Amino acid sequence: MPTLCRFYGLIIRMYLKRKEHNPPHVHVIYGEDYAAIKIANGAVIEGYLPPKALALAKEWIQLNKKALIHMWDTQEFIKLEPLR
Repeated sequence: MPTLCRFYGLIIRMYLKRKEHNPPHVHVIYGEDYAAIKIANGAVIEGYLPPKALALAKEWIQLNKKALIHMWDTQEFIKLEPLR
C-alpha cells in the first residue's frame, strides 16, 4: 500500500486494487490510531482518529479529491503534497 503523503504525524495511504477494495477511500494512520476514510464525502468507514487528526485528514482529502479519484480510477500512484 503506497504512502501518498505524510504531515503533522498523519500517514495517508491507498490500496491500488480498487476492484477488491471499494468504495474509493484512503487509509490514515496517526500514532496508534487508524481510520479508512471515503474520498467522496470524508466519512469514516472503519476505525477511529482523534478529532483534530480526523479534521486534518478530511481537509487534505477534500483538497486532493480530484487527484485521489484519478489515482483510484487509473491505479497510477502519485505522491501528493502535505497540508502546510
